[in-house]
Amino acid sequence: MDKHKSNIQLLLSIPVIVAALGYFVDIYDLLLFGIVRIPSLTSMGLNDEQLSLQGASILNWQMTGLLLGGILWGVMGDKKGRISVLFGSILTYSLANIICGFVQTPEQYKILRFIAGIGLAGELGAGITLVSEILPKNLRAIGTSLVAGVGLCGAIVAYFTADIFEWRIAYFIGGGLGLVLLFLRIGVFESGMFKNIHQEGSISKGNFFSFFTNKKRFLIYLKCIAIGLPTWFIIGILATFSNEFGKALGISEPIKPGLSIMWCYVGLALGDLLSGFLSHALQSRKKAVGLMMLFTLFGSIIFLFAGIKSDSVLYLICIWMGFGIGYWAMFVTIGAEQFGTNLRATAATTIPNMVRGTVVLMTSIYVWAKPSMGVIMAGSIVGILTFTLGLVSVATIPETHDRDLDFLEE
Repeated sequence: MDKHKSNIQLLLSIPVIVAALGYFVDIYDLLLFGIVRIPSLTSMGLNDEQLSLQGASILNWQMTGLLLGGILWGVMGDKKGRISVLFGSILTYSLANIICGFVQTPEQYKILRFIAGIGLAGELGAGITLVSEILPKNLRAIGTSLVAGVGLCGAIVAYFTADIFEWRIAYFIGGGLGLVLLFLRIGVFESGMFKNIHQEGSISKGNFFSFFTNKKRFLIYLKCIAIGLPTWFIIGILATFSNEFGKALGISEPIKPGLSIMWCYVGLALGDLLSGFLSHALQSRKKAVGLMMLFTLFGSIIFLFAGIKSDSVLYLICIWMGFGIGYWAMFVTIGAEQFGTNLRATAATTIPNMVRGTVVLMTSIYVWAKPSMGVIMAGSIVGILTFTLGLVSVATIPETHDRDLDFLEE
């Protein structure tokens, strides 16, 4: 009984709570553009063709910011500490999102979403690293799943906020939530593993290029990224452009991308809560992720080829696919567990943002293939690439379920 009570106290400790709330605000701000893309760009006077092109371009700018920010915050997380990254990233994306409420042109929008992307890149990796290092190994999967499960509810709040309020107000609310979160950071303690090596000048910390100087390490790093690709195929292609898929499928009711994203994240939050317990029950990260990835694959096949004819069924499949990609937190945890303390924050922060950054490539392939092959086949090509790479990688990457994290990379 005492052990059970102690485990609950650890899972509800301040660092876990702050990491969860930080990810909640992170997801709210990350997905808000996708939710308000159409109304915000329409208010700037764009027509349907411009909406598609400018929307994809702004999303690419945001994802490029995430890619670069992942490297920046990851290196800082190993050099300066996990807490410093939580503070800096929250401040950056909060201010950028507040200013997004004042944009007047697509060009201004691109710059601000790029800056917001840089800020948003740091939250998840630093939070997962911190939680992974302060919790005992038997609670790591459950702890990181709780962080993600709570955090992903930010997508639901983002949708209803944008539905209730004008899109500019939705940005102000997101930025304000981030600034409030900074006050909660008081009292969060740094990881003991990081503090043990922080003053050691002889230890190389946060060297991003270390991933490329060792063949074995490089291949593991690539596999970690590949495991996450199906998640953003679902969010960045199928959900974000669900209005286009709806038209191609002949659905009479207009499909709202914001609603598709919201339902995906309803499923994702539930899936992330399950994934930690599933990993714990199976005693394997790989088996849990593999099963959920296959579940997602079946859902995406139904989405594209089952001949959906109603908006309600399409949204239901979005929940299905969202639940399947609920291995997101587990995938980031796998990335953190693969590497030593002196490179862990860099790995855990860059890996998910490398995945997010690949949305630029996914979107480019989709836009390139769409005119000649049609919407369905263009989406299918991206899906085949992402699921093939993801399934091969999860099958061949080392298992980390019971790995002791107190080690260094040479």
